[in-house]
Amino acid sequence: MLFRFEHKKGALIGQTFWATPGGGLAEGEAFEQAAIRELFEETGVVVETAGRQVAQRLASFVLPSGEIVEADERYYVVRVHQSTVSTANWTKMEHTVMSVHRWWSQAELEVTAEQVWPENLCYMLIETGEWTAAPR
Repeated sequence: MLFRFEHKKGALIGQTFWATPGGGLAEGEAFEQAAIRELFEETGVVVETAGRQVAQRLASFVLPSGEIVEADERYYVVRVHQSTVSTANWTKMEHTVMSVHRWWSQAELEVTAEQVWPENLCYMLIETGEWTAAPR
């Protein structure tokens, strides 16, 4: 599941992209705890574990405020049975920039012309065996 971000003001004005749920670590919080918390805050989905970590990357990006962030990103696969997303715990900023959510198939992600972050999400999932490589 990915969220569509549409920036209408600030340092990222005009930028539109899809990205996974996620966010920063709270003081003293482990990556797994942050994943569980962020999943709940951004989707309303409650899970006991973060699932299997399928990727880690160091990334540099610009926030809507213009601040440059260096992040140690961790990606987890969480399987859920609910498809409804709750926005009840979104921040004001999330309500401003996150326009819709969508459940993507592997085939859809492999051919989309839209910007998706992380840019190698399909490869991450294929490399770890979560998805299968398309026949060549």
